[in-house]
Amino acid sequence: MDLKYISAAFCAVILTFSAFPAVSAAQGEKRPKLGTVVIDPGHGGKDAGCVSKDGRTYEKNLTLSIAKLLGQKIKSEYPDVKVYYTRLSDRYLTLNERADIANRNHADLFISIHINANNSVSPSGFSAHIFGRSSGKDSDLFKGNMELCRRENSVILLEDDYSTNYQGFDPDDPESFIFFNLMQNAYYEQSLLFAGDVIQSMEGGPITRNRGISQDPFFVLWKTSMPSVLLELGFISNSADLKVLKSEKGRDQIAGRLFNAFRKFKTKYDSSLDLSAQSLTKVEASPQASSTIAGMSSYGIQIMAIGREVPLTDKSFNGYTPVVIKEGDIYKYIVCVSSSEKEVRSDLKSVSRKFPGAFVVKVENGKVSRR
Repeated sequence: MDLKYISAAFCAVILTFSAFPAVSAAQGEKRPKLGTVVIDPGHGGKDAGCVSKDGRTYEKNLTLSIAKLLGQKIKSEYPDVKVYYTRLSDRYLTLNERADIANRNHADLFISIHINANNSVSPSGFSAHIFGRSSGKDSDLFKGNMELCRRENSVILLEDDYSTNYQGFDPDDPESFIFFNLMQNAYYEQSLLFAGDVIQSMEGGPITRNRGISQDPFFVLWKTSMPSVLLELGFISNSADLKVLKSEKGRDQIAGRLFNAFRKFKTKYDSSLDLSAQSLTKVEASPQASSTIAGMSSYGIQIMAIGREVPLTDKSFNGYTPVVIKEGDIYKYIVCVSSSEKEVRSDLKSVSRKFPGAFVVKVENGKVSRR
């Protein structure tokens, strides 16, 4: 089966949940806090992960070291936060077991730590990955990260009965990724926010290249029922990145930047239920934007679709001021509105850097359709 013929209906991530847990003030419930984090050092035991060109450095050891450093920094500043690890030693864990640890501990955040690799020594840098598929229209699920997806999911093949445990999922078969299209991640917004915090915090650090955020069908992210991000913190195949990763100072600096991202995210998470009158004030789109979108036929880039109104000044819009179209119970947020589809498509690349799931839409008679 050619994946490009999969219905585009499954490509859009339609969110019917608020960005953070909603609590009714009238009920007098306590505001939720980010109280539990699960840190997942990738690989371990018989699963070495990526290996340096000289065969002396294993991904599994680097991820464990960085994970421990991050956990220590969190506990030091937030002693009330429960920090769990999927492993604290060089032991093998299945992807199911990693997700189960996060789920049974009712984690508020799941951070999976990995190191990247490539057959070429040139690629370098850090990246953040949230659950999903490639964002382009009719694009292949593997677009841009085919080998990365296969590698991170291929640990499944180390299990004796993986075909039963993973519903026949074969990480070497592109058709196996089709079932991911049928799944909706209720924590998309939160995962994206944390991924953005990580990318921002890592900039200017010891690993210099920023490879951005992408959506990818990682099994471990699909199985977790909380905001979840998989991080690739450098390339073990690149000499400059490897030098940083091999040094205790370099790993501590990386962990420090990840902690800064955690702190930013926790602050937003803990203060997300600001029920003051100011936060509930409805912000209207500019008259110019409203006029454009009300025309006979307009185009734009949909960046979000959720079951509630969000103030247009909200920081999650990353500086954009969207136009809002309500269809049923769903509010669709659209930026870069224009009467020219060509002009809108020229903006898609830059918008997608901040909103990986963004896509071009046509607005006609108050209805939004994907282009």
